[in-house]
Amino acid sequence: MEEGRPRFDVDRREREELAARFFAAVTVGDVDELRTLLAADVEVYGDGGGKAPQWMRVIVGLDNVARMFGGLGRRFAGSWLEVERHEVNGQPGAVFRDASGRVINVLALDVLDGRIQVIRSVINPDKLRHLGPVADAWALMRETPPSPGP
Repeated sequence: MEEGRPRFDVDRREREELAARFFAAVTVGDVDELRTLLAADVEVYGDGGGKAPQWMRVIVGLDNVARMFGGLGRRFAGSWLEVERHEVNGQPGAVFRDASGRVINVLALDVLDGRIQVIRSVINPDKLRHLGPVADAWALMRETPPSPGP
C-alpha cells in the first residue's frame, strides 16, 4: 500500500483470465475446459422473474454446471450470439446480446482460489432494460433448437 498500488492486482488479473477462459469455453460448448475452471461445488443462480426462461432451482456441482453451459454453448455456437465482457457488481462477467444488439442475459462470476464458485444469471427483462433494448429470450430459445451432445 505504501507504493500506492492496489493490493489485489494479481487476483484481479487471475479472475479476468479465468473469466475469459470461461466465456470462451461457453461460446463453443467446451465441457472439458469448463470442468477445469469450475469449483467442485459450483452453484448457478438464475433470475428470470417469471418473464424469461430460467432454471427452476439452483444448479449445483461441477459436472451439472459444465454440462449445462456446454449444452447452451453448443446450442448457440457459430450463431448470432455476442458476448461482451464487463465487470458486474465488482465481479468478472458478461452481457449476452442477439444479432440486433438486444440484451439477452447478464452473467457474473464469483471466483475464489482460482475456481469459479458461483455464477449468477439475470435474464429478467425488467432488470436488464437499463442496458438497452431487451431481446425476447423465449423466442430465441424457440428459434434455436438444442444441439446434440458431443
